[in-house]
Amino acid sequence: MPRFESDSDARRLGEALAALRLERNLSQAQAGERVGMTSQGWGLYEAGKRPGLFRPDVQRRLTAAIGSSPEELALKLGVTAVSPEPSAMQGMESRGRAYADPTPAVTTRRLQLSNDDLAPWAASGVVLEYEPGRWPRRDQGCVIEMADGEVRVRLYDRADADGLVVRGIAGGEERIARAATRQVSAVVARLDL
Repeated sequence: MPRFESDSDARRLGEALAALRLERNLSQAQAGERVGMTSQGWGLYEAGKRPGLFRPDVQRRLTAAIGSSPEELALKLGVTAVSPEPSAMQGMESRGRAYADPTPAVTTRRLQLSNDDLAPWAASGVVLEYEPGRWPRRDQGCVIEMADGEVRVRLYDRADADGLVVRGIAGGEERIARAATRQVSAVVARLDL
């Protein structure tokens, strides 16, 4: 996506996101729930009032929540990725360069909770959608695949070279050694089915 510099650019980008959401027959509340935010939070992105929508990681997260991609967002916006002639390139400031290697499609997995260890964040029966290989942010849900095959669902707090600190079971902190984990994945949506 090109760099946006005005409020009208932010509004146009938000309108493109809204159009993608509406094409998929989702409300702002449904879309927001898939990324763990309120309908008002989602609405701020669509209104162009959250500058974070210009960040590629935010675009990937929001468009993935509605079953889309940043590339579709760019197409909806009317931005095309065209390779410039070599003589037209301006180094790092060059605009309109095509991606050399498109990002592979993000695959998410689902896991249904069978206990209330994370209540009230998520209770038994809630289906968590998580993205393998995506590291969680603080206070974000995470699925931890242990080296022994056990799968733990916790709220991520922090990590250091030796391990990670998570919260869960009765809200207490738990320290897990890095050597005991195989993979940590961020929860990207909670689905009440």
